[in-house]
Amino acid sequence: MRTVGKHLVPALMALGLIMFTSSPALACGGLVAPDGQVRLARATTLIAWHDGVEHYMTSFEYQGDEKNVGWIVPLPANPDAIQEGGAWTLQRLEREANPIPPGAFAAASAEHAAAGVTVLQQTTVEALNIEVIEGSGPAIIQWAHANGFVLSTDTAAHLLTYAAASPYFMTAKFDTSKLHAHHEVVGDGTPLLITMHVPHPWVPLEVLALDGQNVQADLFFLTDMPLNTSDFAATVGQSPVGSELPGAPGFRVAFQEPMNASLYHDLSTDRNMSWVRSDGWLTYLTLNAPAEDVTYDLGVTPRGVIRLAPFGTTPMSIGGTTQTYPHWVPMLPIGTPEYLLIILVGVAAWGLVFFLIRHSKRAEKLGVRTTLSAQEWLQAQQPLGNDR
Repeated sequence: MRTVGKHLVPALMALGLIMFTSSPALACGGLVAPDGQVRLARATTLIAWHDGVEHYMTSFEYQGDEKNVGWIVPLPANPDAIQEGGAWTLQRLEREANPIPPGAFAAASAEHAAAGVTVLQQTTVEALNIEVIEGSGPAIIQWAHANGFVLSTDTAAHLLTYAAASPYFMTAKFDTSKLHAHHEVVGDGTPLLITMHVPHPWVPLEVLALDGQNVQADLFFLTDMPLNTSDFAATVGQSPVGSELPGAPGFRVAFQEPMNASLYHDLSTDRNMSWVRSDGWLTYLTLNAPAEDVTYDLGVTPRGVIRLAPFGTTPMSIGGTTQTYPHWVPMLPIGTPEYLLIILVGVAAWGLVFFLIRHSKRAEKLGVRTTLSAQEWLQAQQPLGNDR
């Protein structure tokens, strides 16, 4: 499991919500309607990785009665596939981590194209019209304006920063006529599953930060090895549950367990979810913090350690090569009891003391033997001196 973990990849972006119609100044990533009716709800995301393939699933939720509402999402790579996500997977993951106590896609027209932007993919998932685009920061901004996005100065600056790290973006726009035809109402979500190859996990959480709001998000990782919050904790097998990520108040590991038979059955039998594996680990992280505190993105190291880096850090440098301990240093099973860790540390300390004491006594004996040998040598030389 740790061998595969050396290439651990999961997770890319979080929701980057930017609106499509005229509106007041927008916060970065904000889905905000002119009348203020649209707001970002709690984002729930699944990030799964195995053997170099990442599956990323989130739900785009319709929260306002506007004709043009949509998202721009930064991506670390051009997706292999974009399809409808599992109908109940995200809800089932929430239930696993928080159990109930007993008792017609319109292709972009020529006038909407912008120089320097390539439309890589176009597809439709339920009422969402999806495009994957590639381009430089200025070209992406020009394309956004040409396609109905209204970008504030702050939003444009963030797009420039993300584009400097990766040229790929995904746009998702609700077709409200389809929403009404399917009798969908405010609050209904469309789960979207994105499959792609990336060198290691990346989750740009800063894009969730809306001015004046709390960032609330649930992240579920399905990985070949348990994740942890520090190299030391991962090496000694300390459980991360309940611990906050360093430098990120309100961002903590809430739950972790190996895949169980019931969860595997429920996830793998869902729509388009047959790729779910029967082994591996589920790690659940919750984020609840003021927007001004969420100024970071997330990566995962080869040893399964979650790393945070300031917004603007190149995605593939967050956790990609960080490794405090050599790869051959063994890691104890996650959740190793604290008393066992104490015993191991005690044995190691006693071994060190025993070694120092024994080494000291041995050095003392060697010193005595050296002195005696010198005296014997002088005595042996004395007759020679007298003869002379």
